[in-house]
Parts: sequence; structure tokens; C-alpha cells
Amino acid sequence: MTRNIVAMGTVVTVVIAAIALPQAQQAKQPAAALKPVSGWIRTSSYVPPKTPWGDPDIQGGYSNVNENGIPFEKPGNLANRQVGEIDDSELAELNQERNERAVAAAAGIGGRETGAGPIHWYEHYDAKNSRAWMVVDPPDGRIPAQTQAAVQRIGARGRGAVPPAGAASAAGSAGAAAGAAAGGRGGSGEGARADSWLDRSFYDRCITRGFPGSMMPAIYGNAYDITQAPGVVAIRYEMVHETRIIRLDGSPRQGQRPHMGEARGRWEGNVLIVETTNFDPRTAYRNGSSTMKLTERFVPTAAGVIEWSMTVDDPETWVQPWTFAMRLTADPDQPLFEYACHEGNYAMRNILSAARAEEARAGK
Repeated sequence: MTRNIVAMGTVVTVVIAAIALPQAQQAKQPAAALKPVSGWIRTSSYVPPKTPWGDPDIQGGYSNVNENGIPFEKPGNLANRQVGEIDDSELAELNQERNERAVAAAAGIGGRETGAGPIHWYEHYDAKNSRAWMVVDPPDGRIPAQTQAAVQRIGARGRGAVPPAGAASAAGSAGAAAGAAAGGRGGSGEGARADSWLDRSFYDRCITRGFPGSMMPAIYGNAYDITQAPGVVAIRYEMVHETRIIRLDGSPRQGQRPHMGEARGRWEGNVLIVETTNFDPRTAYRNGSSTMKLTERFVPTAAGVIEWSMTVDDPETWVQPWTFAMRLTADPDQPLFEYACHEGNYAMRNILSAARAEEARAGK
């Protein structure tokens, strides 16, 4: 199946018209040393092709469907191991166990009473995971402790970490850990408040999965497209159909706080470095602070393969920075399908009507 040339062309046209700058005018960013992290591919001898304007060319359709089911943090039974110590045969056994658990849990995807429909509706089965877990720094594979200020701040909001919702909660450990965008007064998930649609998460309401939620694997809609133009990279996500615009021109941030933050990127050799700040507090990753910075590294390691990692740097929320990683794999035969979530969001109507029915029954 050919790629959606019209849609991709529209993105390129809009991006170039809006912010593209001549290569000579692009600000030169100083190279920053990247901290080596155990189990994370920092550099590669692979040399990707170049765009006509000279940037490494990583364009195309990608999928993270095979990262479904990877535990976000190191499992307890692997406590004394490092990511690089898990060989292919052991990883294959772990994959088999994870896929068996995914099939066994299939009936609960849509809720314990409604069911999920047949397995072939979903993409996350038979995943061929690239690693044993995602958190690669600190070396113990665990998210660092929160600061006391963060515990008090998050507790004052009346909720914990950003709750998974909808498809993300069924995607396996990685998708659930990424979470969906909050944005509601009462969170989301079974048993959460449903006095109004405003009580539901932004994901329930088909507004956003937030960032990095949109990068993370889910039970379907795992395709996304990377498109490049001079001075800019655009990433379109199939699920919720958002587009991230990453400027490479060194321009200052505008101080706005969009759902997915403000991103600025640069090339260091063949590696794309993207730093994102200025998050909407309602969608800040894991209830991070207003000063949180997320740093992505896109490392092309072979034709159609990118090792992606993200470092979370938020001293107001965690006692030290931490990094997690996964693999992006090109899939040119998987175009981005329409994600008509608002038009078909019967779940929102049903959640609210079921809550009213429960109240009426209790009133009797």
C-alpha cells in the first residue's frame, strides 16, 4: 500500500510556509555531550542518507507496535541483570510469556463486563520486543523517588501519576506507564468521576494523549509519520491524530504551554536531539512541574530502525534525571488511518449515561 502522499504533502507545505528558514540562517547549536547509559544505544556507525538540504534523512512511516508489553521498569525477577545482559534467546522467552499474558487478558480490554471483541481487532498481540524493560538510567531500571515537594504537590491535586485510559491502559506495561493525558477533574478509568465530560481525561475526550504518551505503544493506532523540511521536523501520530512540530532553527520558545509542550531540536552528527519544555500543567508527564524538560534522542542504527530514548529532567519532581528507551521500526506498508475519535466517541456518552443510571438506581 502506498503512503498517503497528499496528507504528507500538506504537512510539508504548511510547515515550510510557516517556519522554514534557509540553511545558512539556521542557528548553529553547540554540541552537547551525551551521557552514556547502560543498555541504551548512544551512537551508531550507520550513516543514514541525506535530505536535499543536507540533514540526515529519517523520514517515513514508523511503528512501535513491537514494543507493546515491555515492562516500563525492570521486573523484580531480573533485579540483578542489566539490559545488555539479556541475550536473544532469553528475550524470546520473555516475549512468549508476555504475549501469552496479553491473550489471556484480552477479554478485559474493554472493561470486565463489556469485553473487547475479537483479538484480530487489535495490533498488540505477538509483539517482538526489542528489550527486557524500558528504563535504562538509573542502572537499577527504576524510576527515581519523587521529591517531598512533588509528593505534597501531587497529593494536593487529589490524584497520583497520570492515569492510563482507553487503549493505553491495555497496551501492556509500557503503554500504561506512559499514561494518557489527564486534563479532567476526576481522572479516568473504571470508577472515576463522571458528573460531567470535564471529569474525564483528555484522552477519553479524544483531545490528546499528551507527550510522551503519543510516542508510546497502544493496542491499536501505533503508526506515525516523520516528515522533514529545512529547519523543521514534523511527527504525525495515528492515534488522536496529533502533529508535533519540532523547530530546528534555534528560535526562542514563545512561552506558550500547549498540550505537548514546546519542542526545539538540533542535529548532532546523525542524531536528532529534541528538548521539550513549557507543558500545559494538565498534561505534564506524570504530573511533572512547570520546569520539566524532556530530552529525546533519535539515533538511526540501520535502514528503517531508530533507537529512541527520552530523559526526564525535573528536579522539582524527581531526585535525579532518568531515561527510558524503545525502538522505532519503519513500516512503509502501514499508512496513517483516519482517527475519527470525536465522531465515534460512544464511550463518552456511555460513561456519562451509565453514571446517571447508577445514580437513579441508588436514588430508588
